[in-house]
Amino acid sequence: MQKHKKINLRFRFQELLLIILVMASSVMLSLSSGGFVVNFRQVGFTIFSTVEKGIAAVTFYIKDTVSAVQKLAVLSKEYEILTEKLKDYEYMQRTNTSIRKENARLKEQLGFAESIQQKTIPANIISRGADNLHSTIIIDKGSRDGIKKNMSVLSVQGGNVGIVGKVTSVGYSTSEIMPVYSIKCTISARVQNTRDIGLITGNGSEDISLSMKYIKKKVIGDLHFGDVIVTSGENGNYLKDIPLGTISKITVLDYDSSLDIEVTPIVNFSRLEHVIVVSSTEMKESDTETVKNKEAQK
Repeated sequence: MQKHKKINLRFRFQELLLIILVMASSVMLSLSSGGFVVNFRQVGFTIFSTVEKGIAAVTFYIKDTVSAVQKLAVLSKEYEILTEKLKDYEYMQRTNTSIRKENARLKEQLGFAESIQQKTIPANIISRGADNLHSTIIIDKGSRDGIKKNMSVLSVQGGNVGIVGKVTSVGYSTSEIMPVYSIKCTISARVQNTRDIGLITGNGSEDISLSMKYIKKKVIGDLHFGDVIVTSGENGNYLKDIPLGTISKITVLDYDSSLDIEVTPIVNFSRLEHVIVVSSTEMKESDTETVKNKEAQK
């Protein structure tokens, strides 16, 4: 048995040697004919081409990635710039809207000032008194601007003219106004439609209605909610027929011969910024010159 195994091993070695010799002969023949060199070139070309393609693909990928990152950075910067421009544009829009509204308010006041013959002085509110018992409004005009004590103060809001109050104290460059809602303020007033006369008094706060007294009970049938109350023009402190407010409530008191009437101010004091100070005794310079010229012609 052992001899048989040795013979088999020797036979396999001989076969392997024969195969190697045949392969070597084939290689030698190929080398001598030059065909094997061509194969090496093809293989080398294929290998290098594949490597170059891979390198090119990686290079392009890196370039594209870098380019994309650069573009992204540029777009991000442009986005920030556009965002800032948008903010500036929105701010300009808000500012322009505010300016237009401001111009509209000033135009309203100018229109009213030009429509009357009395001397008018436009002013801005710069502060307000905090004590309701002594409510005051401070404006930025004083004696140097022609402001005098007891001049009436008006405002134009939404095309509506209304009484704000009257000047109670005058400084060189500022003045103090007592508003209609002050408890110290009393104004002679009429119901616009019926011409019934009474007195308007304040109740100490801009959030509380004004009170109107001394309107007789017998005229209650002629009064209606929303009726306009205007200044009577008596006593010389206020121009005549300037709106004060509208009737919001009428109460009949058994113990009083007069009605208790609540009046909502026509001026919205919480939004009040600009006022017009009006003299009830002085005329505009142009109107005064016109009157003098007419008298001279006579």
